[in-house]
Amino acid sequence: MERHVGQSVVEVSQCDITEMETDAIVNAANAQLILGAGVAGAIKTKGGPKIQEECNAIGGTFVGGAVITTAGNLKARYVVHAVGPQMGEGNEDEKLKNATLNSLKVADDNNLTTITFPAISTGIFGFPKERCAEIMLQTVVDYLSGETGLKRVVFCLHGTPSFEIFSATLDRL
Repeated sequence: MERHVGQSVVEVSQCDITEMETDAIVNAANAQLILGAGVAGAIKTKGGPKIQEECNAIGGTFVGGAVITTAGNLKARYVVHAVGPQMGEGNEDEKLKNATLNSLKVADDNNLTTITFPAISTGIFGFPKERCAEIMLQTVVDYLSGETGLKRVVFCLHGTPSFEIFSATLDRL
């Protein structure tokens, strides 16, 4: 499923984010940038120790923030580490919007043209998938409507339910 926004394309796909060949993939990170389980664990396993070493050198970022490292052995060239909110911490919607927006800004700041997102915060952080899809997709559509070098933004989703939620949301926007 894809939709054109300005000079860019937003795509929703069911895939393995560690196999994506976009300029960058987004890691659903924690504030300490420790690659543990879930998306981060898969990135660490396939990308190798260099990514964690670069995260350690950065030291961390705030909830809603995003930082960039190289991608080690992954097919992508970079990993953007975006820290989404944990449900119950307060102001979660704004924090998820900021994590998405800051990832897009980091990509533009580094002259990237393609980026792939997971459904940030929907795993162990407990964010509802429907709300995540609405916030992340609307943020991307709004961003791509302005000045940007991004040509393609992919949402790489694990499992049919997530894919269907994001596809229906993109279709509605």
